[in-house]
Amino acid sequence: MSSHYSNLEFDLDAGRRGSRYSHVEDVLKELTGAESALVVNNNAAAVFLVLETLAKGREAVVSRGELVEIGGSFRIPDVMARSGAHMVEVGTTNKTHPKDYENAVTESTALFLKVHTSNFRIIGFTQDVPLADLVKLGEKHGIPVMKDLGSGCFLDLSNYGLTKEPTVQETIRTGVDVATFSGDKLLGGPQAGLILGKKRFVDQVKKNPLNRAVRIDKLTLAALEATLMLYRDEEEARKYIPTVAMITASVEELNNRAQRLKRRIRNAIPAGVVDLAVVDGSSRVGGGALPEMDLPTRLVALTPKAGLSAAKIEDRLRRLPLPLVCRIEQDRILLDVRTILESELVDVCKALQSALAPQ
Repeated sequence: MSSHYSNLEFDLDAGRRGSRYSHVEDVLKELTGAESALVVNNNAAAVFLVLETLAKGREAVVSRGELVEIGGSFRIPDVMARSGAHMVEVGTTNKTHPKDYENAVTESTALFLKVHTSNFRIIGFTQDVPLADLVKLGEKHGIPVMKDLGSGCFLDLSNYGLTKEPTVQETIRTGVDVATFSGDKLLGGPQAGLILGKKRFVDQVKKNPLNRAVRIDKLTLAALEATLMLYRDEEEARKYIPTVAMITASVEELNNRAQRLKRRIRNAIPAGVVDLAVVDGSSRVGGGALPEMDLPTRLVALTPKAGLSAAKIEDRLRRLPLPLVCRIEQDRILLDVRTILESELVDVCKALQSALAPQ
């Protein structure tokens, strides 16, 4: 794509101008069952664009417990205000019922909005309205329902011992009118914002002039298309999408990798500089996903000797031409092999060889 001509907006079958979105729309529809799809540059843009299209100058109803702020000070209330939608809060922080949405319906109601709470959880005395129930309520009143999934996910992570996350496919099957989510994070592709749903609503979003201001570029589009193609086969996705491979790796796989890395490091660095060990640890998914989930992992621990400190080694590793970013605990350098691909073991050893060489 970067070294040859691109048919970004040229339909090869028809021999005339085409849509840049056709490259991913068909595979998204195939994977999720959605009637239509659109891709923009990130999920914040996707949320804003849908709200601006469907609810500008009118009311969008949302639960108080879902008025989240995520990284970079992205706040749902601020985005709604900028879109021109009038936010109507219902329920309480910990409990929202179907009647709360229903009682908020007026002639000005344009949208029911449901937001994934991403990187925080409210636990204990809580209740929310399942998306399927909200869809039924929307159908009853003729009000479209939008779901912001945050980190989109195509695989059922509970099959790999992780906390259950709603998949995009499950979300579309509820009959939701529009769903938005990120192309990176749990999905494992490039930064992008995906808008899926019923054709009559997605078509309105496509025709919004602001769509051009937040459209996706051709290199990102090519990377996203390649990622989506892998999801046609779950095992292919697990094998070739780095994020998915890291998240779903078993402790047995990680232990074997850690032992191999330990042996490689021992052969690469001077004797007597550090003590090496493989120890238990935990990883976090990050990116606003699975905030309560600690993933068991294996760590290669380097305990400095010969007058060095972990802080000094970490500083040297971080300043290399190819930086190696690690953790420090109890004056030990910790390398989490869940975050190190098999193809990167050699690079890790070279980095340590350089950082531990006499300065």
